[in-house]
Amino acid sequence: MKYSPWKFEETFVMDFLVEAKYGLRRHLLFLIFFFFLMYSARFWHWYSGIYQYYVLFFVYTILIAMVYINIYVLVPRFFFKTKYITYLVLLVLMGVVGLNFIGYSFRHLFQDFRTQYIPKDNERGGIYEGVLMCIPIILTTTTIKLLQKWISDNKRINELSNLTLNMELNELRNQINPHFLFNMLNNVKALIRTDPAKASVVIVKLSEFLRYQLYENSEEKTLLTSEIDFLSNFLNLEKIRRDNFSFDIQINMEKRIMSSTFIPPNLYTTFVENAVKHSVDLSGGETYVEIEINMENKQLYFRCVNSRNAGYVVSDRKNSGLGLANITRRLELLYGDTFDLKIESGDKEYVVNLKIPV
Repeated sequence: MKYSPWKFEETFVMDFLVEAKYGLRRHLLFLIFFFFLMYSARFWHWYSGIYQYYVLFFVYTILIAMVYINIYVLVPRFFFKTKYITYLVLLVLMGVVGLNFIGYSFRHLFQDFRTQYIPKDNERGGIYEGVLMCIPIILTTTTIKLLQKWISDNKRINELSNLTLNMELNELRNQINPHFLFNMLNNVKALIRTDPAKASVVIVKLSEFLRYQLYENSEEKTLLTSEIDFLSNFLNLEKIRRDNFSFDIQINMEKRIMSSTFIPPNLYTTFVENAVKHSVDLSGGETYVEIEINMENKQLYFRCVNSRNAGYVVSDRKNSGLGLANITRRLELLYGDTFDLKIESGDKEYVVNLKIPV
């Protein structure tokens, strides 16, 4: 399924609802609005002098606490996790407890400060009036939280789309650059004269390499098997280019699981490309890249180890660092805080360990 990004139109209202820099103003505006709403109720006029305002602020505090419990506890922990019945039960229970606590306080804490006798029905009516004013506020805050989540998710999708597009363009320019293709074609030309059979193998692998980049790279997800085949072709081409270079790809998982697992395309390419670059040994010594992939408890583990020559400096270090920064940011957008990336840079080996949920 192809990913079709759509432009997310940002407005001041949307920014005001979502951006952290407006957080304080959002809360102040809400608190002031809620206070004037409570101020228009009747119940606090039953009391004398300054006790009117004690009652007003008491009820205001209780209802505000209920609103914020809904916003920061009930909605994220239950409503956003599709536990709608639990959310509704807890919301009603909170309302009942809050209402009874207010009623109990009116009868025992503020009873002596009333200016006149208030019939019980009128008392309940005044309390219910305040609570009924609070219900639409609570429902409105739930709706706003939903809107905030929707805006935030769409901004993340838009950012991910732009980042993925830039990474794809960079990969087409940098990973399959003209210099790489020029070297491979020269190798094929030489092999056609000395070893035609091997030249045919190189052409097939180069064709598969290009096909993956041009077609499967445009998909939102690709099969893990396709990604592994791509890495194998990439390393095979590198093996033809370089003497004394070896690689090993170990897959420690069932073939059935591997064939049904999908990951974002080129998720591992940057790591393997960097491994190839860092494994270069100008003295002609043995170099290697070892890749291990396995799955455990719905977590996909990727490990890439390459030999390293401490005396060799990668000429494209700037772009290499940028590639790692881009892939790290892409992982953050794709998986939030559910992925784990660890990179160990030693004198003899460079090791990448990545864990993602699937």
